[in-house]
Amino acid sequence: MTAMMKQFPKRYGIVFLTFLCTNVCYIERMGFSIAYTVAADAIGVNQSSKGMILSTFYYGYVLSQIPGGWVAQLIGGRRVLLLSFVLWSSTCALVPLDPKRVGLLVIARLLVGVSQGFIFPSIHTVLAQWVPPHERSRSVSLTMSGMYLGAAAGMLLLPSIVKFQGPRSVFILEAALGIAWSLLWFKLASDPIRSERPKAAVAGFGESPLPITNSKDKGGNYNLSGKVPWKKMMCSLPIWAIVVNNFSFHYALYVLMNWLPTYYELGLKLSLQEMGSSKMLPYFNMFIFSNIGGIVADHLIKRGLSVMRTRKLLNTLGFIISALALMVLPTFRTSFGTVLCSSLSLGFLALGRAGFAVNHMDIAPRYAGILMGVSNTAGTLAGIVGVGLTGRILEAAKAANLDLSSSDSWKPVFMIPGWLCILSSLIFLLFSKGERILD
Repeated sequence: MTAMMKQFPKRYGIVFLTFLCTNVCYIERMGFSIAYTVAADAIGVNQSSKGMILSTFYYGYVLSQIPGGWVAQLIGGRRVLLLSFVLWSSTCALVPLDPKRVGLLVIARLLVGVSQGFIFPSIHTVLAQWVPPHERSRSVSLTMSGMYLGAAAGMLLLPSIVKFQGPRSVFILEAALGIAWSLLWFKLASDPIRSERPKAAVAGFGESPLPITNSKDKGGNYNLSGKVPWKKMMCSLPIWAIVVNNFSFHYALYVLMNWLPTYYELGLKLSLQEMGSSKMLPYFNMFIFSNIGGIVADHLIKRGLSVMRTRKLLNTLGFIISALALMVLPTFRTSFGTVLCSSLSLGFLALGRAGFAVNHMDIAPRYAGILMGVSNTAGTLAGIVGVGLTGRILEAAKAANLDLSSSDSWKPVFMIPGWLCILSSLIFLLFSKGERILD
């Protein structure tokens, strides 16, 4: 790997490592969902209690999003990323998976959530420092597509590992992957020197070299270069457009990620082990469509389409098609129909990331990490609300004497994120911008 990174610009190596970072993170998230579902179902834990445990991660995650962006700007995203990985990996290695020990599980998932909450703001800080504007769409899309490849790999491989080695084995595997990535990052990652700072390379961006916010003073300490414009940030409609779309994106993603295993098992009466590779197709589709979105966005901008119109086009196309696929999903009562709808929904949702997700760097490159922390806080709240609410919806269906194998029990689960995606795409279409609004 060292030889490969010497042959290419250093930023390509950094982007590849951040891609591996998100990949490992989502193997962990998918792994816990699968392992805990198996362990909880074995002792008869009800759906509402399962929803509470599955959503605990997001309570910790939401606490560290904005602090994560601020700390990443203060001491550097590279350092924060390493520390957060070491912390959550250690927690996975040390904490047992026992659904009866609810208190211990809650504390562990809170700690994993807090430590992983620093990751995405740190990544945006790193990418904003390394990647020039004309490469941002595909760089961010590649990095974020690691999440979906990790989810696909987790859905494909982890059910069999759980079956033959037990749920606890998943935690050990995740910890090993986390430590391995940490060692790679420690050895290969660095902060950019002045000659490596991104500069505008295509007409229309009009951007000067991006300032490095974590510069050292004479004493060797890191300092913020200027105050964060919190008031201007909170009063900006383009920023709120990003925030709303981040919420809807993650509501749909987290509901599907955490509850699709239950839908297969209880809604369709299908075993995850018996479904083979088809169960990972929705997440693999996200990986493909995320990278297509990034490549298409950069191509359109190079061909002369404005940044604003490019972001709006891809965001609208992605979210609307995703919403329609979500809404019709429960009407299909076969594995083929469910896999098809969930693949279309998650694939086009990932395409939409070339709209709202990259827009952080368009409108506020200096504060990309902090802005990512703000918008990802909304996305994390979506996980808390969506994952927990889904458990309560299913419990209410059972109380109303509806069988969880009936489509009527699941329609509200998929209709809510569908309508949220439609609403948020309209807000982005009306209020988003493509040029820098925060200096």
